[in-house]
Formats: sequence, C-alpha cells, structure tokens
Amino acid sequence: MDNKDNFIDVDENEIKYTDESFIDNNVQKKNKKRKKIITSIATSLAIALVGGIFGSGITYLLVKDNISAAQYKNYAPSIFTQETSSGTLSTTEAFNKVAPAVVIVSTKGLSNSGFFPQEVEGIGSGFIINEDGYILTNYHVIQGANEVKVTLSDGKEVNATVVNYDEAKDVAMIKVEDGTKVPAVAELGDSEALVPGDQVIAIGTPLSKEFAQTLTQGVISAVNRNVASQSGTSVNLIQTDAAINPGNSGGPLVNSKGQVIGINSMKIGTQLSGTSVEGMGFAIPINEVKEKIDSLSKPILNLGIQVREIDNNLAKRYDLPEGIYVAGVEEFSPAEKSGVKVGDVITKFDGKNITTFNELKELKSGKEVGDKVKIQVVRDGKNIDLEITLEEKSK
Repeated sequence: MDNKDNFIDVDENEIKYTDESFIDNNVQKKNKKRKKIITSIATSLAIALVGGIFGSGITYLLVKDNISAAQYKNYAPSIFTQETSSGTLSTTEAFNKVAPAVVIVSTKGLSNSGFFPQEVEGIGSGFIINEDGYILTNYHVIQGANEVKVTLSDGKEVNATVVNYDEAKDVAMIKVEDGTKVPAVAELGDSEALVPGDQVIAIGTPLSKEFAQTLTQGVISAVNRNVASQSGTSVNLIQTDAAINPGNSGGPLVNSKGQVIGINSMKIGTQLSGTSVEGMGFAIPINEVKEKIDSLSKPILNLGIQVREIDNNLAKRYDLPEGIYVAGVEEFSPAEKSGVKVGDVITKFDGKNITTFNELKELKSGKEVGDKVKIQVVRDGKNIDLEITLEEKSK
C-alpha cells in the first residue's frame, strides 16, 4: 500500500484521536487506562444535516447495487416576466430565474460503520455562481467523498472536483470539468437585508434525483440563530419554515427578487423527548459566504501532516504547549521537507499563534501555492523556527 494513503492533511478530515493513541505513540506508554477524550455537545434538540455521505442525523444514504434507476426530467425554464418597480417577483418567476443554476451533487465514498467498508452514495444540491463552473454547496455534502458528479438543470451529468471548503462554516466549493457549458449562473443577494416575515423559496433535490428541482416556500422565521454545527462550532444561521429535506443541503434559499440569500443546510426534526418538530429549517447567510468565495476558489494548500489539537486541558495534563500536535508526517510532503517531525507541536504559523485546525486553515487560506511561510514548533521543550513552502494538495 502507498504510504500516502495513511496520512490525512489537516484540511481533509477532522481528526479526533483518543488520549491512548496520542500518548502511546508520541509521549509515554504508561497509564494505559486513561479515559478517552469525548467531545460532546448537550442539546435538547436533534439537529439533522440534510445531505451528503457521512452527515449526522437524517442523511439520505444509497447503498451500491440497491439503487433504483432514477428518471431525471430535463428542466426547461419558462420565460419569466420582468420585475416590477419594487423588484419583487412572483414565486414562479423567482423559481424560473434561479432553478437553471441549481444542480444535483452526487457523491460516492466508503462507509466504515460496519465490519467491512461499504460503498455508499449520497445526494445533495448546489448552485452555480459563475460561468467557469464553480458551484457552492455544503461541506457535509462532499465530506468523505472520493468521487463527485454534478447533474445540471438540462439533465447533463458531468464530473466535478472539490476545490476547497470551510468545515467550520459547512461550506464547500466544487467545480465542473473544464469545457462544460453551464446553463445559468445564480445571482447572490443580501442576507443582511432579511427580516422575519420575508417570503422565501428553497430549491433542491430532496431524497433522490427523481425529485430534482423541487420548490418549497415559506418565510424567514428568524435571523442570526446560533446553532451548533457538525464540527461542534457555533454558526450563525437563517431560520425558515420552508421545508428543508434530506438532499436539499447545499441548495439555494431564494428571496422574492430571485436572488440567493442562503445555503440550505440543516433542519430540526425531533426533540430528544421524541416530540416532532415542523417548519424549522436553517440556511447559511450568503453574506458570510461571499467574503470567502475568493479563498474557496483557490486550491487546498497541503502541509502533509496528521494532527491533533492540544487544548488547555491536554497541555496541562501532559506538560505540552497549546497548539497543533503532529502525529504523522507524509513522506516527501512540504512538512517533511521543512524539517517538521512527529511529536512536534506547531504553535505559530506565519508569525501568528495557533491552537486549532480552523485557525491554521484560515491562515493558509490567504496564501498561494509556492508561498514560503515561517512556522514555529516546540520540540523537546525548545522553540524551533522552520520555513515551509506551500504546495497544492493532490487531487
């Protein structure tokens, strides 16, 4: 087996090691009965991500060889009338304006939930943001996928690649293969202008391809809702009563001007008590995504390290500095070339203190392929300055 497959860059997956693997491999081999670190978020509500292969909660999984052939109907948009003086469109007009830019995102990956790895397929939604074929969707739609395909509104299926993503925000940028003529581009609106009561529609592919281009409508129920994301961080979301179902993830939430003002992301389905909850869907405000479009459109920069966050509790327990613990270094990677070693704790990147994956990724997002960045690691209690040359992550 190629050793490359045994290493995961910090950007590719959220790595959560137990104390045992962390200590046994890198610090000391005593006290083997240490308790595992368990990250838990207590909540009275069950949050369901609504798309992707490995999203928690209500996720539409398709097992290979058990998939019924879905009939995808070509979408032929009708000509909508001109906007009124106020810019407001009817529901049908808003749908016709945006729907040609909405796509189905189909993914394949391996699930390790059983005794043997099993190939699974997931489905989600997305929308085209420029004529180069860049598409916004949710991170959890493409998380863990080793193959991504996009079905355009005209029914054509094309290969796509993951360009970049922000796990904490649950946003990803994918791109259709070069040379693909896109049928339309979605117009992005202003989510800051939303107020409760505004009419909105959600467009996506709930459950399977035969339900492509499904429209649901409702109102803005609330803005600035803080909800725990899949990664455990608190995110600011738009709340709507427009139906958001499995497979809608990554699709657009659209205002009455036919502009995308949110990315459909999750719903609350039941309380832990078992009480059913209706009409509580959530979308990522588009303004928070706009500011990341440039960085999301750049390739992922590879360091070639397998890591674990050292928070304040672990730092005190094992007499280590807070930072990013290096549990593995990929052969011939930028990290290896720069002199990073297993057991190092990265405490600074480009002169700035870092303690989390997201901080490291945020700093990397402002860099380009070929940039040389100074990092500081702690090794055997000593600060060591190194310089790393950033490379594009191999596809």
